[in-house]
Amino acid sequence: MLKHNTYFDGLVQSVAFERNGRRYTSGVFDAGAFHFNTDGAERMTVTSGEMRVRLPGDVSRVYPAGTAFEVPAHSGFDVETSAPASYLCEFL
Repeated sequence: MLKHNTYFDGLVQSVAFERNGRRYTSGVFDAGAFHFNTDGAERMTVTSGEMRVRLPGDVSRVYPAGTAFEVPAHSGFDVETSAPASYLCEFL
């Protein structure tokens, strides 16, 4: 089953789905700065564009298309994009 999610007045949108018992979201960030909290651990793969990301206890780093980062459970992360960028999120 697909579930559409909208955040930050539509500037971030995603579609949630399950495959082989695992949960994922695929989505797009419009240009802007955003903060997300996490319940469980996540792996985010940038599929187009690039994102500047600050993970807990770290400095901001740029992740271009084809790279990934992991976010610990019960934490959060900041994302900045200067143009639309897409991602695939795997819930670990």
